[in-house]
Amino acid sequence: MGTVTIGVSIAVPEPHGSQLQELRAGFGDAAAHGIPTHVTLLPPTEVEAAALPAIEAHLAEVAAAGRAFPMKLSGTGTFRPLSPVVFVRVVEGADACTWLQKQVRDASGPVARELQFPYHPHVTVAHGIEEAAMDRAFEELADYEAEWPCTGFALYEQGADGVWRKLREFPFGNAVVPPQAGPADRDSLPTRS
Repeated sequence: MGTVTIGVSIAVPEPHGSQLQELRAGFGDAAAHGIPTHVTLLPPTEVEAAALPAIEAHLAEVAAAGRAFPMKLSGTGTFRPLSPVVFVRVVEGADACTWLQKQVRDASGPVARELQFPYHPHVTVAHGIEEAAMDRAFEELADYEAEWPCTGFALYEQGADGVWRKLREFPFGNAVVPPQAGPADRDSLPTRS
């Protein structure tokens, strides 16, 4: 069967997803239309195609243990000079994303892996393009804001054409966003024992 390249992420919903994707393309990022707008939980990872059923079962368990939480994007940041990336910041929901990505990559699971850089939830809006275009992305989106209730995540596969396609969605076991939760409550998720 061979290997496939997968990723796990939280999709940025419409209209925000398409808007940020078009802006990313407008900054000159050629990969923009092949990458749905997202917050990464598992970066591109090569796995045996035969392992996909076990990976899907693992992700279903992670989702069942999770609960919906508010996500908010606001302003920009950059990983330069370490990495040529400009991103929109996750200002609410970051702790929940951090918890989820740890569960996805858990050492006992089928996609255990170390990360190249410490995990930092974000939405990429420019990657590997000219410095002037990176600066423009950073400045033009400095006042950008979007928010939505995050109710799950999805598994994606990168095709031979470089385009990422959704394989399956994984809704949280509790998809109700707590209405009165304070910031500390909203960003905390249950831990597995």
